[in-house]
Amino acid sequence: MSNNDEPRREDQYRADGSYDDGGKKPLLKRILLWIAGAIVLLFVAGCALFFYYASSAPKISQRELSSQNTTIIYDANNKVISRLGAQKRDYAKDSQIPDTLKHAVVAIEDRRFYKHHGVDVRRIFGAAINNVIGRSDGMQGGSTLTQQLVKLSVFSTAQSDRTFKRKAQEAWLALNVERHFSKDQILKYYINKVYMGNGVYGMRTAAQYYYGKELKDLDLSQLALLAGMPQSPTNYNPLASNIKYATARRNEVLNAMVRAGYITKSAAQNAASESVTDGLDPDHGDVESSETNVKEKIVDPYVKEVLAQLQAEGYNPNTDGLLVHTNMDLGAQKKLYNAANSEISFQNDQMQAGAAVTDPHNGQVIAMLGGRHSNVIYGLNRAVQENRSSGSTAKPLMDYGPAIEYLQWPTFKTVSDTKFYWPGTNKVLHDFDNKYKGNMTMRSALVESRNVPAIRTLQEVGIKRATTFLGGLGISQKDPYTLQNGIALYISPLQMSAAYAAFANGGTYYKPYYISSITTMDGKTKTYSPHGKRAMSKATAYMMTDMLKGVFTNSASTGTSAYLSGVHQAGKTGTTDFPNRNQSGVMDSWMAGYTKNYSIGIWTGFDHPMNGGAISSQYERTAVLLYKSIMQYLDEQNHASNWKMPDTVEAVRVNGKRQLVIKDSKWALMYGAWDGGDDDNESSRSDSSSSSSSSSGSRSESISESRSIESILNGGSRNESNSSSTTQSSSASSASSTNPTPPAPNTGNGQ
Repeated sequence: MSNNDEPRREDQYRADGSYDDGGKKPLLKRILLWIAGAIVLLFVAGCALFFYYASSAPKISQRELSSQNTTIIYDANNKVISRLGAQKRDYAKDSQIPDTLKHAVVAIEDRRFYKHHGVDVRRIFGAAINNVIGRSDGMQGGSTLTQQLVKLSVFSTAQSDRTFKRKAQEAWLALNVERHFSKDQILKYYINKVYMGNGVYGMRTAAQYYYGKELKDLDLSQLALLAGMPQSPTNYNPLASNIKYATARRNEVLNAMVRAGYITKSAAQNAASESVTDGLDPDHGDVESSETNVKEKIVDPYVKEVLAQLQAEGYNPNTDGLLVHTNMDLGAQKKLYNAANSEISFQNDQMQAGAAVTDPHNGQVIAMLGGRHSNVIYGLNRAVQENRSSGSTAKPLMDYGPAIEYLQWPTFKTVSDTKFYWPGTNKVLHDFDNKYKGNMTMRSALVESRNVPAIRTLQEVGIKRATTFLGGLGISQKDPYTLQNGIALYISPLQMSAAYAAFANGGTYYKPYYISSITTMDGKTKTYSPHGKRAMSKATAYMMTDMLKGVFTNSASTGTSAYLSGVHQAGKTGTTDFPNRNQSGVMDSWMAGYTKNYSIGIWTGFDHPMNGGAISSQYERTAVLLYKSIMQYLDEQNHASNWKMPDTVEAVRVNGKRQLVIKDSKWALMYGAWDGGDDDNESSRSDSSSSSSSSSGSRSESISESRSIESILNGGSRNESNSSSTTQSSSASSASSTNPTPPAPNTGNGQ
């Protein structure tokens, strides 16, 4: 021992020559052992998890591998209404696939395709390193061609499916596919399955669609372009207006072929000198069609919204091979299309329409019209555009509905139709007849669609409460609402239909939805259910409905052209005038109506009203007639019973007429109970408490009569002064705030 009693190194060796460290291993050695142990544990756990997930992998057969992905869309009765990609397909046999195409696909997608067994560990690590260092420059990802084929065959591309479990199952299935199928078979399945843009699946069909030729007749440049397209069919489309991306991708494939030794650098340079637009066939060759027995134009707007929802939720309808069940009533969809395109008289072919039909019980979108005489697939859908003023259809939503809900107004509440100045201005608000009717009931003011009482009602309700009420009906805008919105909301036909549906069902707002279920290729099904929330009391919904019945039966109303005998319906019309009061005709004409089973919102007008697109007086009721046609069809299919008065409402006699009050409100104590008989008949009668107005203000509702209908906002008739029209334009501008460039800011003219 030394003086400090520490053992000398030679003393640390045992008699047998072994080294004695006093039971302590060097710290570094222990850390390395711990790390190694942790890695082993993680590896074992990872393997266990991998095989656990693999055990639940879906089955895959030759049928799944060889079939071409098709997203199929069904109506509510399980009838096929659309097949994405099924209309263009030609399956390539082995002998029809040139080696040059195979080489191009392998070079750009999976250089080690012929060396791995379905999963390329080396490639996975390479892709991971490239992701870490941020290098891309055409480098391939971690999935092999076999894995990509598996993904296209049994999995969706939804973001929610991009999990470790899915990756494990994908790898397991790729290993199994490699055990049962040759490399050439796998490559053939891939070449026939990939999406190539423009509804085209498979590279043989793409050769026909883009070049009008068979694969064997394409040159190196064209084959390289096809090989590179699956990564991004939209961006690399040679038919796109900007072809620089297609050109860059084609050149990338050529360079990959050079690196893989399939072609010489000289051959690549020659092919790269060719334009990707050379040889394109404008007639798209001889592509096969598959008939669904439903014309694309009929279902186009509905299918467009379905596809938008699929994409918003992370699905790729072009590649995922989905089975999509919708809420469409195909019979109603056909009726709506035919009525707008052939059965109902429009001013001309340029006069357009947008319509939506929803189910008040659940918010399901039953049918939808995007426009008339359109040759553009997935074009403008006017059923969901929000840049047109709703006119007087806004009154139940922003004025009178909130008055009942928050102020407990009875249907006989006195409202004033007297001279009214827009607050802070000297501009006067008029109606179509440029007259005032003095005091009248809320029922009469609504049915006769008087503007001044509506705005006075909104003043008493208050913008804040009106905004809350609108929000409960799924209606909002970025900027604050103003008084002018009380007679003009910027709203879509679909929003209108869904909002009025809350009156129909007793006060619950259901968000409209198109899809009932989605089934992916691995058999997983996602279902969609109604999303409802109470927007108003049952009393408010019933009292509004009771008043709106009069729109179809009261001769002073503008909706009598839509009257249907035996149909229990309620609704409201609306029109908007031009900012220039000297211009004849109206800009927009609306009809919103409902039974207990269906709610319909319809807009008619011109896409560019400021460029000579005015609706003449003869066609102002086109929206009303279109509504009548579709509602008659719908009620014949599913007849609606009358509404039953809730126990929170009671009928009273006021001036000999049946009116409604909220039970136990201050108004309920002032009048005796109504004992006049059948609710349905009585509620349809005109409230004449103000209707000495009939002689001066009412008018025949025959569609053939010349226009003497309400003429909007700030100055009544179209011939009033420019100062009034200026007020109209400026005051209504806030109503269009959700749409920066509407055709023209305007408010309802009282119809």
